[in-house]
Amino acid sequence: MIYTMMEACRETGMTYQGLKFYCNAGLVPNVKRDKINRRIFDEHDIAWIKSLRKLRKCGMSLADIREYMNLCLQGESSIPQRKIILSRTRDRLTAQIEELRESIRYIDGKQGFYDGVLSGTAEYVSNLIPCSCSLDS
Repeated sequence: MIYTMMEACRETGMTYQGLKFYCNAGLVPNVKRDKINRRIFDEHDIAWIKSLRKLRKCGMSLADIREYMNLCLQGESSIPQRKIILSRTRDRLTAQIEELRESIRYIDGKQGFYDGVLSGTAEYVSNLIPCSCSLDS
């Protein structure tokens, strides 16, 4: 099946401007054109564009995606190098997940503290409001 730009956008969930940017940046290789010079896409292009979106959602830079794509274009022999790029991306995502878990633990702790204050089982203490207690005590 052959897709126009708009059909490719609908199929991949990309905006027209986004797909045009990726095409112009050379991140969609071998872009074909119809008789009146409009971009057209086949099933392989659509599959790659979907992969491209997922790589971006993983936070992969355009430079890393370009490197990954160029390795893919080299064929099977470049699989070890591709695995290294994906491993680096995975490691970074794993670190981000841990940072998010720490953030959630902080929020949960604050919520627990506020619940205690509201229920009367914990005394309210603020790091922002100076204590009115006497230093002589």
